[in-house]
Amino acid sequence: MDSKILWRVIVILVVVALSVWSLYPPGEKIHYGLDLSGGIHLVLQVQTDDAIKAELDDSAQRLVSRAREQGLELSQGESNIENLSFKVNVPADADTTALRELAQNWVPGYGADPGVGEWTFKLPPNMDRTVRDMAVRSSLETIWNRVDQFGVAEPVIQRQGIESDRILVQLPGVDDPARVKDLISSTAFLEFQEVVAGPAPDRQSLLTAIGGVTPSDSEILTGDRQGLDGQVLGVDYYLLKKAAIISGQELRSARRSQDEYGQPVVNFATQPHAAEKFGLYTGSHIGTRMAIVLDQKVISAPSIESRIPGEGRITGSFTIEDAEDLALKLRAGALPATIIYLEERTVGPSLGRDSVVRGVRAAVSGLLLVMIFMLVYYRLSGLNANVALILNIMILLGAMAYFGATLTLPGIAGVILTIGMAVDANVLIFERIREELRVGKTVRAAIDTGFARAFGTILDANLTTMIAALFLFNFGTGPIKGFAVTLSIGILASVFTAVFVSRTLYMIVLAGRERVESLSI
Repeated sequence: MDSKILWRVIVILVVVALSVWSLYPPGEKIHYGLDLSGGIHLVLQVQTDDAIKAELDDSAQRLVSRAREQGLELSQGESNIENLSFKVNVPADADTTALRELAQNWVPGYGADPGVGEWTFKLPPNMDRTVRDMAVRSSLETIWNRVDQFGVAEPVIQRQGIESDRILVQLPGVDDPARVKDLISSTAFLEFQEVVAGPAPDRQSLLTAIGGVTPSDSEILTGDRQGLDGQVLGVDYYLLKKAAIISGQELRSARRSQDEYGQPVVNFATQPHAAEKFGLYTGSHIGTRMAIVLDQKVISAPSIESRIPGEGRITGSFTIEDAEDLALKLRAGALPATIIYLEERTVGPSLGRDSVVRGVRAAVSGLLLVMIFMLVYYRLSGLNANVALILNIMILLGAMAYFGATLTLPGIAGVILTIGMAVDANVLIFERIREELRVGKTVRAAIDTGFARAFGTILDANLTTMIAALFLFNFGTGPIKGFAVTLSIGILASVFTAVFVSRTLYMIVLAGRERVESLSI
C-alpha cells in the first residue's frame, strides 16, 4: 500500500478506535438530560434584600462593638434597606471626633449624617450592587456544593442573566423533589449563642422574667419543646445574646452519627481558631445554657457541663434523613440570603423514556432514508458517502461521551440534523466530480479536482454554521447549549469524514490501477 494511503488509513483507524473506546459502554458514558431521564426544573430567586440587611447590620454591630472598646456607649438602631442606611443611638455627651474616626476605620466609605441622639450611616455608592451580586454568586456556589454532595448526576445550575437574581436548577433523575427543594432553599445558618433567660412557655412569661424590656444586644427566639420520646409538645421561648459564640462558617466538618441511645445526631468539628474561642467560652460558662440556633430557630439549648475544645454534637428530634441533610448543609455552607421558588416543573421518567424512543426512531429512520438516497442517486460512490456517514455518527457520539456532554431532546435533534449535514459535503464533492467528468477529464483528475474545488465551499458553509453554534452555546441555556454542543461536534466530524475519509476511500479503490475508464457516481 502506498505510504500516502497508509498514513491516512492509520489516522482513520485511530480516530475510530478512540471514538469506540470513549463511547463504550454507551449506557454509562452517555448521560441523559432532564427532558430524557425525568427530574425537576426549578427557577429560584435570591432575596438580595436579605444580603443588604445583613451587610448593614454587620456594619452597625462592628461600629457599636469597637466604639464600646474605646469607651463610647453606642447602641444599634434600625437598618433601612430602602435608604441603604443604618442608625446608631449616640449619647449627647459623646466625643463626635472619636466617633468619626472610628467610623472611618471600621465602616470605611459609609456616609455619616449626625443627628440629635442618633447618627445615620449610608452605604457607599454602588456597594449595594456589589453586595447583591455577591449574594447571588455565593448562593450559586452553595447550591452547587449541596447538589454535588447530594449525588445528582449531570445537574444544570446557572445564573439567568448577567446581573439577575434568578438561578436555574435542573436535576435529572431526582425521585424526591420535596427533599431536594428543602436541601437547596434552606438557609442553614448555624450559630451557637449564649442563653440569657429561658426557656419560658410563652413570650410574656419571658419578658416578665427579664423586666419587660428586651436588651438591645439580645433577641427572643423560639424552639420546639420535646418530650422524652422526641415528640414536639409545644414551643419554648429564649432570650439569647445576638453576638454568636461561633457560627457555622467556622465549622471544619459535620457528619451524621448516633448518640448513646441510637438516636441520629450531627457531630461537628470547628476550625483551629474557632476551637480556641469555643473552648475559652465553654470553659468559663460551665453550668449555663448555650443555644444551638439554625435559621433563627433554637434546635436545642443544653447546659454546658465541661469545656468543649472544638468538637461537639447537635441533638434534636432528627430522623436519619434529617441528620444527614443537616450535616450536608453545614458542610456546604450557609446561603447568604433567603431563596424563593418562582417556577417548578417535574418531568416524569416515563415521558423521558418515550422521548428517547421517539428520538432514536427518528434518527434511525432519517439515517436509513439518507443512506438509501445516496446509494440510488450516486450508486457506488453513495456507498463511499454512507461509510463516511456511519463514521461521522461514531465520532460524534464518542466525542460527546469523552467530553461528558449531556444528551437532551434538542441534542437528539442536533444528531438528526448532523445526519443530513454530514452528506451535504459529499453531495458538493460528488456534483463537482460529475462536472469534471462531463468536460472530459479522466477519473483520477476529476476526483482530485472535485475535492480541491469543493473544499472552499464546504469550509465556508460549515464555518458559518459553526459560528452560529458557538453563539448558541455562549448565550443559550440548558437544552440550547446541548443542541449547540451536538451541532458543533457534528460539523467538525462531517468535515473530517467528507473531506478526509471519503478521499481516502477513493484512493484505496484507485490504488494499483493504471487506467480507470469510468466511475460509478
